[in-house]
Amino acid sequence: MDVPIQGLLFVGIIPALILLFLSLKGYEGYYRDKTIFLIFVIGIIFGVIAAVLRLYLSPPPLLVVYIILFAFFEQLLKTIVLNIGRLQYKKETTIYGMALGLGFGSSFTPFLVIIGSFSGHTSLDFLSLLILGSMGFILFHSATGAYIGYGIYSGKMTRYLLTAILLQLPFNTISDLTRFYLDPKFPYYQAGLVIYGAIIFGYVVMKVMPRILQDEVRKRSKKL
Repeated sequence: MDVPIQGLLFVGIIPALILLFLSLKGYEGYYRDKTIFLIFVIGIIFGVIAAVLRLYLSPPPLLVVYIILFAFFEQLLKTIVLNIGRLQYKKETTIYGMALGLGFGSSFTPFLVIIGSFSGHTSLDFLSLLILGSMGFILFHSATGAYIGYGIYSGKMTRYLLTAILLQLPFNTISDLTRFYLDPKFPYYQAGLVIYGAIIFGYVVMKVMPRILQDEVRKRSKKL
């Protein structure tokens, strides 16, 4: 592979940072810049751990077990980070969850390209499709990170964690079938990852995250 792993990771981080910058608009005052950066880096580290495990662990005879276990494992990693005492019942945990998920998802770009290289498919078109598919990982994990963060803020962590795991099952099904059973429909699978990730991301950004602003307005109105 001609491109170093560090360069591939950079390819994933750039769109994640752009998405983070855009997603933070309207939430000024609900987060600290240093904390956002720290949690984004932690997300990258945990994402690398998850990606390396995916790279080296072979699936069991039943692929469905592999799909379920990794959905649980990856969402649990995010929950562990966000459920520390200082972030519990805090509105900003939703924002930090977004940053954590963006860092987490950006780590999968080099992982996907390495998998493609192992399969013997190293053409520019094929690798470009893999990088496109990695955008689905960024969108999906950022959305579920914010979703779990909101669950921790609202005191409903278990419910939101389980929902995030369930949401990941279709995503893992698409990505793992793509990885283990490459076929002529490969480009459609990559597009499917992006579309699914974008749908979940859009829902969280437009329906879930604004609730922390609405909650603040209600609290102020009660004081008046």
